Amino acid sequence: MTPVYTAASAAAPELHYEATDAVTSRSVATAAAPAAPARRTLTYQRPLFSSRELPRVVIETIAPDLPSAPPRKAASPHRPRPRKVIVGQQNLEFSGAAAKAGESVIYCDAPVAIPAHRAMGAALDGSLIVIALAVFGLVFHFLGGAFVLNRQTLPMFAGVIAGVVVFYRLLWCLANGDTAGQRWARLRLVDFDGRAPNRAQRFYRTVSGFLSLGAAGIGLLWALVDEETLTWHDHISKTFPTPAD
Repeated sequence: MTPVYTAASAAAPELHYEATDAVTSRSVATAAAPAAPARRTLTYQRPLFSSRELPRVVIETIAPDLPSAPPRKAASPHRPRPRKVIVGQQNLEFSGAAAKAGESVIYCDAPVAIPAHRAMGAALDGSLIVIALAVFGLVFHFLGGAFVLNRQTLPMFAGVIAGVVVFYRLLWCLANGDTAGQRWARLRLVDFDGRAPNRAQRFYRTVSGFLSLGAAGIGLLWALVDEETLTWHDHISKTFPTPAD
């Protein structure tokens, strides 16, 4: 800045500074600074829709119309179903006596034939065996044979009789049916479940029946003291005779 004296006072002149340097420096700074870029005017795209709401996109499916699920009913309070009573049905007893392993228990409603009824069927079967032996003896006699009973021939005749009895019993086992004497006495053989026995059960019954008879008839007499009037071969084969309907 340059001082300038004025004539206001001779003793103490006033100093006035000219701002030439300041103006010069300001102009130089202004010239040195780069020019500010001009402001660009922004242009906006016009809206495609007249309303201010956004467009909604609707997607249609090609799946077939499924039936709507029926409305669920309100759950009713649980009520115990009444138990249907079947006439003649037996209740299962899980007592200690019935639950023993290997014990024969009848689970069906079929009654066991009484000993007298069983003896009638056995007598009819025995009569058929006697008739067959008589026919065999007559044929043997007319062919010139002679029956001589002594110590040598007695075992032979006993063997022939036993063979005919065994053949008669096995014949019905192979046929898987009741004997003629049982049918005439109106008896039928069933297992402990009330069903008709198979060939294996009939075979076991035949073999165990010979055991009951061979033990001095104790196996047959066991029906008189048994709780269900069953013999040894009934327990072994798990079958028993019952009156036919």
